[in-house]
Amino acid sequence: MIPAGLRYLARLLRQRLREEKPRDVAGFVVLLAASLALAAATAYGGFKSGMLLLTGMAALPAVCGIVAFPRFGILLLLLLSFLLFFLMRLGISFPMGTVLDGVQLLLVTGVLLRLKRHPDRFLFRGAISTVILVWIGYNLVSVANPVAASRLAWVYTVRSVALVMLMYFVFVYQIRSVRFIRTILGLWLLLAVFGALYAVRQEYFGFSPGEIAWISSDPRIAELFFIDQHWRKFSIFSDPMLFSYNMAMASILCISLLTGPLAVWKKTVCAGMAALFMVTMLYSGTRSAYVLVPAALALLTILRFSQQLMIWMLLAGISIGFIVTVPTKDPLLIRFQTAFKPSEDPSFNVRTANQRIIQPYIRSHPIGGGLGATGGWGKRFAPESYLANFPPDSGYVRVAVELGWIGLLLFCTLIFLILKTGINHYYLIKDPELKTYCLAMILLIFSLHIGNYPQEALVQYPSNVLFFLAAALIQVTYRLDREMQAGITS
Repeated sequence: MIPAGLRYLARLLRQRLREEKPRDVAGFVVLLAASLALAAATAYGGFKSGMLLLTGMAALPAVCGIVAFPRFGILLLLLLSFLLFFLMRLGISFPMGTVLDGVQLLLVTGVLLRLKRHPDRFLFRGAISTVILVWIGYNLVSVANPVAASRLAWVYTVRSVALVMLMYFVFVYQIRSVRFIRTILGLWLLLAVFGALYAVRQEYFGFSPGEIAWISSDPRIAELFFIDQHWRKFSIFSDPMLFSYNMAMASILCISLLTGPLAVWKKTVCAGMAALFMVTMLYSGTRSAYVLVPAALALLTILRFSQQLMIWMLLAGISIGFIVTVPTKDPLLIRFQTAFKPSEDPSFNVRTANQRIIQPYIRSHPIGGGLGATGGWGKRFAPESYLANFPPDSGYVRVAVELGWIGLLLFCTLIFLILKTGINHYYLIKDPELKTYCLAMILLIFSLHIGNYPQEALVQYPSNVLFFLAAALIQVTYRLDREMQAGITS
């Protein structure tokens, strides 16, 4: 379904062209000049130059569109979040990360402008909103951490924390109809299908020249991606882990939709997509992702307890148990099996040893060693520091190391409140469709909560945006249901 904002722009453009095409000579000259400039830039400067010029031409209308039509901006944010690394690997030397920051900043600006005319006293109320605001504030004041080795690391890290978290308020405020929820979920699944099919292309036809050049640019990338005589696939995402987590999330979304009031043909499509996502997830070789779907199914069984569902879950459990125990020489299946036997996973044992080493530091630093102290920014701005060379290998460990056990307590409180609120809303919502969407978001938050322990699941696009989208939809579905019960058309 095309968003109302895009439909309005298309209708306005058709009207202008139909009514003024014969008379608007100036407009014709501008369009002709732009077309010639684009053609010349592509012909003489190559594809990159043409794309840069086209991006520049589209910048001003896009800025106006994001502020004036926030639904368009939300869909654009989802699109760019999924395609960020894919576009970068095409050779487009453009600061795509900055573009994403700009889109989010414009969406926040649009909300602030609308709040002046249409105040929403409930937007910043509630336990989830309160903890998010406290968490953002805690990250902002961490710039004054006296033991932080670098302030620049904080600058580069805080934008990916605070700005993305503000998207929760944007989603809650701007998602006002069931139809738009359908549009968002449809785009989400469409992009996931594209990612899955692109992984199939990588698996059976190999990497593109640009991807080979990127893998060869750093020996550490090749060492990480080539395991057990098999190249791990990353599809359109930044790495195999992010690809596998997004396939797991998309499959959980499809499974959740199967429990709702969908037509038979739609359920068939959802079942097919779920199967596609789970199969391509194996191409990533990421063990931690394999447990996300079973974990979500377990919670689904608890929340929607019924005899029929118990039978299906029992069959699913038997199937997974068979796959885990069956003898095989397939490297993909072997990695899948070891995901359910962590003691036999060398990488899991290494992570456990690293966590034991860092525990004394966490206990002695209640506010941590500074935002951005570990990982890439730590190595870039404070390479000689103790934390710069520590591999957190876990979202929760990173929070504990950089923001201390106080920060970890705040973050875990946020996850708990989102799940608690979601479960409460699920049992209160009356509309079957909205109930299904709320259930899907609960399962997604729960699975990402599980996946954030062995990996850093919430710091990269698009997972960080999808996490706060899911949290917001938990609130939105409840609000829309209350409006329906009160007789307000949504």
